[in-house]
Amino acid sequence: MPGIDECLLEAMRLPGARGAALVDWTSGLALGTVGEAPGGDHETTAAEAAELARMAAEHGAFALHGDGADDGRPPVEDMIVSNRDSYHLLRFLDTSFDSTVFLHLWLGREDGNLALARIRLGEMAARLVLG
Repeated sequence: MPGIDECLLEAMRLPGARGAALVDWTSGLALGTVGEAPGGDHETTAAEAAELARMAAEHGAFALHGDGADDGRPPVEDMIVSNRDSYHLLRFLDTSFDSTVFLHLWLGREDGNLALARIRLGEMAARLVLG
């Protein structure tokens, strides 16, 4: 099972990948980064992405609907933010501790494949070993 660095390097092998990070959405801190960052600063990008993640995870409109069971997992699986030239894919991780981390992949729109990236990021998140 891969650790943080291996997982981020694997994410960078996806077509169109510009940068990737593992971020704690409660603190806004990057636990690991690789590649470029929008605006050139990984820490600022992590803090800003954490604000989006926190909003989605903490607001009921985005939470799971159904049986209402709280199984400790994040209520949101992933988020996609698109702009003119890129996508930002945030994939929430289900961890054994508090599930407040997510993978952030910055993907070029021209040569990236959003569907493939979403599938592969989900697979990476399932295999990632934290601790």
